[in-house]
Amino acid sequence: MPNAFKTALRDGRPQIGLWLALASPYSSEIAATAGFDWLLVDNEHAPNDVRSTLAQLQALAAYPSHPVVRPVEGRTSLIKQYLDIGATSLLVPMVDTAPQAQELVEAVRYPPRGVRGVGSAIARVSRWGQRGAYLDEADDEVCLLVQAESSRAIDNLDAIAAIDGIDGVFFGPADLSASMGFRGKPGAPEVQKAIEDGIRRVRAAGKAPGILVSDVALAHRYLELGALFVAVGTDVGLFARGARELAASFKDAAPTPGAAAGSPY
Repeated sequence: MPNAFKTALRDGRPQIGLWLALASPYSSEIAATAGFDWLLVDNEHAPNDVRSTLAQLQALAAYPSHPVVRPVEGRTSLIKQYLDIGATSLLVPMVDTAPQAQELVEAVRYPPRGVRGVGSAIARVSRWGQRGAYLDEADDEVCLLVQAESSRAIDNLDAIAAIDGIDGVFFGPADLSASMGFRGKPGAPEVQKAIEDGIRRVRAAGKAPGILVSDVALAHRYLELGALFVAVGTDVGLFARGARELAASFKDAAPTPGAAAGSPY
């Protein structure tokens, strides 16, 4: 079962996505009807866990939008669980060094290439043993994306992107701006320069750069620079903005500003 999302990134075809943070299979399935190339099931900043992620993977399975799962951290045991329930693409936060990235590569690969525990016969990803060739296909099926969201990660970006098994590098503007001394100001020129330069460096390494941004013009700017997987909004932001605007239209008042609706990130 080839990973079409991974293939698209490898072929240089931009993939447009939406961030899912409502932690609901019902709302996630609604998002799947919109036609995005990929949908990010967030565990780092949303109230998800392995079971709620499983429910969303099941809800999304009937649709062409590819699910990408972000675990709360890059722990080997946790990655094993997400892979076994059927996640084939992972976005791992807070990856600062090449050795850290290499450990993640080993976590998503079976021995002898890695350290992923072998238990696919009782796992959803193998269709509970029905996919007889799964163990031979699994390593190549997984798409591993890592997040560069600190000054340290930017310093080590070339070494991270050079690692075999890292398919893409995602830039986290909010955390990166805080790390650079511009907390709450991801649009600061210094932060934008680091992101734009980072996109070029990742593409030069033959890997896929990614980012989340809800500003349409800025999203197109990143795509023009070479970003290949770009999330252009969040389900929380869409719901919050729509609800506030609808209420305000009947209350003769402007919508209450807030991070979910006002920030491009």
